[in-house]
Amino acid sequence: MPAQAYAGKECVCQLRKGICDQSCVQGMLDTPFYIACLKLTGRRCVVVGGGSIGLEKVEGLLACDGQVTLIAPDAEPALREYADEGSIEWQRRRYAGPADLQGAFIVIAATDDTDVNIAVFEDAERRAMLANVVDVPPLCNFILPAIVRSGPLAIAISTAGASPALAKRMKREIEGQFGEPYARLAVLLNEVRGWAKGTLPTYRDRKEFFEGIVNGDPDPIELLRGDGAASGQGEGAVRELIARAQMQRTPQVSRA
Repeated sequence: MPAQAYAGKECVCQLRKGICDQSCVQGMLDTPFYIACLKLTGRRCVVVGGGSIGLEKVEGLLACDGQVTLIAPDAEPALREYADEGSIEWQRRRYAGPADLQGAFIVIAATDDTDVNIAVFEDAERRAMLANVVDVPPLCNFILPAIVRSGPLAIAISTAGASPALAKRMKREIEGQFGEPYARLAVLLNEVRGWAKGTLPTYRDRKEFFEGIVNGDPDPIELLRGDGAASGQGEGAVRELIARAQMQRTPQVSRA
């Protein structure tokens, strides 16, 4: 049965329909989202709302080295601790308007006040900045996917807002399939990027070099996942695999 058949919840978006008829989200599944990874290090990130959802968003931004400002008259104990230790700036008041977004790169609103949520979104839109009002898709110009994170490896899962529960299940399954061995291989391959750029003359040469390792025999993931992984022997075997690949490629370049 379509979502609009369950109309009855109070409208919380800028359409202000009184009773929600789901018309604001009917086009979500047809929206082509541009997937990107944002560098937040040192950037001002504003979170409006100090509840449990606000805590979740603050911790996600801190994990990416964002410079977080929390705007809320009250806050969860964990948020108070972050403020006390200096990890975030807590402005203990209600959202006051556009000036609160001065110098901000991104804003996330996690309040139960529809007027505040709409004001945050509209103020952000006028500044052409990134804005997300939690659980209100029409008050978002970007959505937050479920993230599987291990070392430098990050995998995003999005259902375009259709089913957060399904995204969470997929996250659990992906965490089981792609974990520490993949993250470790990414680190080891990054160590030879400088050599590849300095030694292999073309993009195609570098592409073939790395794909030969990743897709080769023996499988580097299996080496990192095997019995010697805990002792570091698996990592040593992968380093040897990379070294052999370097030796195979270096003579070709020297003859050129």
